[in-house]
Amino acid sequence: VQLQASGGGLAQAGGSLRLSCAASGRTGSNYAMTWFRQAPGKERELVAATRWTPYYADSMKERFTISRDNAKNTVYLQMNSLKPEDTAVYYCAAEGSRWYGWERRESYDYWGQGTLVTVSS
Repeated sequence: VQLQASGGGLAQAGGSLRLSCAASGRTGSNYAMTWFRQAPGKERELVAATRWTPYYADSMKERFTISRDNAKNTVYLQMNSLKPEDTAVYYCAAEGSRWYGWERRESYDYWGQGTLVTVSS
């Protein structure tokens, strides 16, 4: 499985960005796809995930929306009302062979290369 993330860039505070992650080598919808992010000097954290329904980290659900186009094997992350603290590298990931819960990195065996989101104040 290969994941290709795109859509990062520079945004102003209050602006929006949409990230995309295209998966190849795997079809269907019976596996979780997720977005994590890692800010400088911080741990990688879950942003949002979806298998059949979306799951959000508590602090993300108001401004971020995850969606999935199964026909395109692509998952999206719509980010609105961006804040400087959203600045991070955003990674998409796909569920692996063992499940440890939505927020555990060990649940996801396949990772994209990351896309940088920078939010200026």
